[in-house]
Order: sequence, then C-alpha cells, then structure tokens
Amino acid sequence: MKILVPVKRVIDYNVKIRVKADQSDVELNNVKMALNPFCEIAVEEAVRLKEAGIATEVIVVSIGSNLVQEQIRTALALGADRGIHINTDQKLDSIHVARLLKKVIETEQPSLTILGKQSIDADNNQTAQMLAAMTNYSQGTFASKVTVEADKVLVTREIDAGLQTIALTLPAIISTDLRLNEPRYASLPNIMKAKRKPIDTVEASSFEVDLSPSFELISVSAPAQRTGGVKLASVAELVEKLKNEAKVI
Repeated sequence: MKILVPVKRVIDYNVKIRVKADQSDVELNNVKMALNPFCEIAVEEAVRLKEAGIATEVIVVSIGSNLVQEQIRTALALGADRGIHINTDQKLDSIHVARLLKKVIETEQPSLTILGKQSIDADNNQTAQMLAAMTNYSQGTFASKVTVEADKVLVTREIDAGLQTIALTLPAIISTDLRLNEPRYASLPNIMKAKRKPIDTVEASSFEVDLSPSFELISVSAPAQRTGGVKLASVAELVEKLKNEAKVI
C-alpha cells in the first residue's frame, strides 16, 4: 500500500504572531517556521502503518517556495520515504491545494491519503473534504483511530454522541485529529539519512489547474488587548452587565 501525506509549512506554534506594520499580512520574516502539527500526526500515522507492514511506501508532498523543502526533510526524518515539492510562490487557497493534490494522486495512485484536519495558520479545515469530493474517494474526517483491514480502512472519529467507526473502501482520504497518535521526535541519525532521501520538484504551473485567487485579503489586524476582569457582588449584577454592557443576552 502506498500512502500520500500532504504537509504544510506554518509558523511554529510557540511563536507569538505579529501583524505587519502595513497590516497587509502577518509577519513571516525572521520567524521560526515548522511542520504543521496536524500534518505531523498524519506523517506519524503513515509511518506506523509502514512499520506494521501494512504500507510499503510513504510519500510526503508540500506546496510552496523552496523553503517548504525544510518541512519535507522533517517528514523524511520522521520516516517518510520520499518527497514531492510543488514549487510556487503564489499564495494559495484550500481549493487550489486540493486541485494540485488531486493531480498528484492521479500520478501516484496512493491507496490512502492522510492529511492533517487543518493547518494552524489558516485554520480552514476543508482541504481533505474538497480533495475527497474531487477524487470521488471515500473520506473519513477527524480520525482518532485508523485500522486497515484487507481492502477497507476503519476510521474511528469523535462525534457529539461519542465515537463513530466507519468503514471506508480504498482508496480513501483521511484527515487526522489530535488524539490519533503522539508524533515521534526525529533522531539525529534519521535527520542525516533524510538528507539523502529524494525530493522531486515540480512546478505548480505544469499541472495546468486553475490557481486564480478566489478571495482578496484586504487587511490583517491584531486582536484587541484584553482588559482586566472585575469581581461582581451578585448573580443579578452579572446578568445586568451581560445584558446592558456585553449585550450577549
């Protein structure tokens, strides 16, 4: 079984986000970048399936400038076999990413594609669903457990009433939730080995898909500073403030 894992380069979750002075976007210069945590979980799950003898190859793919090769190497150090870099400097939406990934799936023909359920920057949570619709593959979102049985993959996911387990026919698209696994740390020997693993670079324009912008970013602003709290003497006073000051009831 071949597994494809799309990964994204994002600002490290430990970094405090700053808005550019001209409010055109968030500041990325001299900011520590990292592998999106949900993508890291997806890589870990794919590597575990390979270690269990279920998968034969784990391929990671990332879209962006040459800088994303750093995150591809990170995924290779975690156990993936080879990488694909779709090169573009263009700012892409989820629909663009799904269109490009569909082309990669058509070429690589993976039995399973595992994505993080969302990136911690855009927070959209929609690429996996779009990709499943475009490929007409089975989809299991927010997976907290993945089990492969013959030509089926069982995905356990959290719902309001508890846990739901669904059986997907392969090939399938899965998005990972936080509880799926705990990603490993890359060891120094594996980091060194990752430098010798192959990364194929393909120009995004060569896929001939529509990458025209679907929305315009007008401005970005930092959230308002939180003010200090106050102690209230009674529930009645709390209700009065919620009604007349916060206007939430």
